[in-house]
Amino acid sequence: LNLPALTEERRKELSKHVHAGGEDAKVAIRNIRRDANHQVKELLKDKQITEDEAGRNETEIQKITDAAIKDVDEVVKAKEQELMAV
Repeated sequence: LNLPALTEERRKELSKHVHAGGEDAKVAIRNIRRDANHQVKELLKDKQITEDEAGRNETEIQKITDAAIKDVDEVVKAKEQELMAV
């Protein structure tokens, strides 16, 4: 199957789609972080964990979130470079 080469306009359009998908993924990650922090606060409110544990948990949740967002950014950047290089 022969496919024609991508035009510059089509590459830019695909790049926008990749960027939008990356933003959607980051929003989903942030929503998960919000839910996890809410669960930590509920545990603290029910006195199932201490304030120190809650603080450590929230810090760990933020580290995981930052790593996941960094991964998404790297994938988006690599895919955009791939589209522009072809």
